[in-house]
Amino acid sequence: NWRFIGGLNRDSPTCLTALVCNFVASPHIDFSDLEEEEHPDLFSSYDLLDEECISPDFWGEPDQVISIEPFTADSGPQHSLGDDADTLDYFRLLFPDSLFEHMVEQTNNYALYRQRRSGRSDAHWHPTDVREMRAYVGLNILMGINQLPDYGMYWASDIFIGNAGFKKTMTARRFEKLNQNLHLCDRLSEPAKGELGYDGLYKIRPLLDIVGNTMWDAYLPNRCLTIDECAIATKGRFSPTQYMPSKPLRKGLKVWMLCDSRSGYCHRTRLYVGKPGDDMASASLGHRVVTSLVRGLESRHHHLFMDSFFTSVPLLQRLLQDGLYACGPTNPYRRGYPDALRPRSVGKLAPGEFYQCQRGNLVATVTRDAKVVSCLSSNSAPGINMRGVDLCDQLRECYQVGRPCKKWWRYFLWFYVNLCIVNAHIVLRESRGGVPPAGFSGKEFTQRHFRVRLAQQLIGDYQENFSDLH
Repeated sequence: NWRFIGGLNRDSPTCLTALVCNFVASPHIDFSDLEEEEHPDLFSSYDLLDEECISPDFWGEPDQVISIEPFTADSGPQHSLGDDADTLDYFRLLFPDSLFEHMVEQTNNYALYRQRRSGRSDAHWHPTDVREMRAYVGLNILMGINQLPDYGMYWASDIFIGNAGFKKTMTARRFEKLNQNLHLCDRLSEPAKGELGYDGLYKIRPLLDIVGNTMWDAYLPNRCLTIDECAIATKGRFSPTQYMPSKPLRKGLKVWMLCDSRSGYCHRTRLYVGKPGDDMASASLGHRVVTSLVRGLESRHHHLFMDSFFTSVPLLQRLLQDGLYACGPTNPYRRGYPDALRPRSVGKLAPGEFYQCQRGNLVATVTRDAKVVSCLSSNSAPGINMRGVDLCDQLRECYQVGRPCKKWWRYFLWFYVNLCIVNAHIVLRESRGGVPPAGFSGKEFTQRHFRVRLAQQLIGDYQENFSDLH
């Protein structure tokens, strides 16, 4: 039930799979069940599809018609901001004022918690407010543009190093105190591990809930989407840190992302906070991650592009049932992949040579380009690749927000602040057709211009009352 095809054809269903052949499998890990609400039918659905695809008569010859429904859903920015909207207005779409208010409340609560726990008051602390918290975040954004080895250097007396704007906004001591007490959760209410309601992401749960909703609502996905992992660079040893040999940053905190292939906008994320698992868990794990990321897109006929960690026969079947198309390289020894296309069956392939099997829209391919690659596809659209997550990573990595610290959850906090900045800039750029906000005299409003202007608007005319610290 397989057929040899003499070479690659741009009109064939395998042209798309060839474009993603350079992606290698992610390490097999166990997805934490703390991040997602469980759906009882998810695993039973996977098991049924997994059993179906190993049937001897599942695969047939690649001569069936592939049906691709047109993508007609609305897409792009979704907001009611007027022509006078500026950078801060777009940032608020993703990072609303309510989140700043929550940060203020929990930071003040944590400062009192620390003082009660230590048994002594902190003479250098006074409660913060929303204006100061915005200024604090604004300074952290500027630190990603004007990078210095140590944050204390921004307040240095040396005129060639110290920053007058930082000194005018707040003292180095006050910035340090905000760093010490910054918090997003109520420590007194945090369930211990093993207790009812324990959440491994409790420390950033309010952030995940709020930003997760705003990212999803601010921009409707375009036709082509990518799912991939990214890593957050850390300094220090944290239990959630993962080794990812396929990534430029091989060690860091892992985040799975659903991104727009056209704009790089990140629609949804999932965090990994679990422990390494065995190889047998990887297929169902990929199924679980993908179905959670695309929840809400059913029957819209999006095209998903993934790497080999996620791509499996049961997953592509499930996505087809949900009205979604997908493509990506896969492990040829994964259950359900045709025996006839496994390395021992096809032997040595010449460059450009490939074999195929088909079941309806689902096409399995083994081909040789720079190396032998096994692929699965349920669409035939040419010219699409995995650039969405890569583009989002490039935009996010240009200017880091926040400083290295000893608390793992802080890296996730600044990751999401940074992601909100990238997404807000994309929404502004597409909403205004590339026209910069009023008052900007430059010809091009780049991400750097957006960040500087946003930081300035967050800081505004805030100046610390220095007498409060004496």
